[in-house]
Amino acid sequence: MNNESFCERRHQTHKLTLELIDKRRQVWSLYEQLIGLHPYPAELALEPLVRQFCQELIDYISLEHFGIFHHLANGCEHRVRVLALAEDLFPQMVETTSVALDFNDTFESISEESLRQQLPNALVTLGYSLAQRVELEDRLIDGMTA
Repeated sequence: MNNESFCERRHQTHKLTLELIDKRRQVWSLYEQLIGLHPYPAELALEPLVRQFCQELIDYISLEHFGIFHHLANGCEHRVRVLALAEDLFPQMVETTSVALDFNDTFESISEESLRQQLPNALVTLGYSLAQRVELEDRLIDGMTA
């Protein structure tokens, strides 16, 4: 095994996990901001904040799928236990991805009135799913960085 390519793979793994964690923090920060604003004051325009949150959410979901899982699927990871772990976790991650995409689809173009009515319950559902995702990601990250 080429030690240089081993080091490069580990560096890439480390870089991807740091990016994922950073993006996850950004999503949770906006999530907490949206939750904390409820009940939404009439003078508050929610649409720009929700749009920003949806963009960060999609970036976060994409980073995992097109970053971490792409990295694993393209042969950048040779440890059998890490690949087995990723294979085990992937279906559960897909479920959380579906919840996030549904949230985005619902709120990317919705009237302000409907937004105010639907957002609180949708955030609770999304929050539960994101919490599950974080647990899954942490298991994968622990395996990749061990």
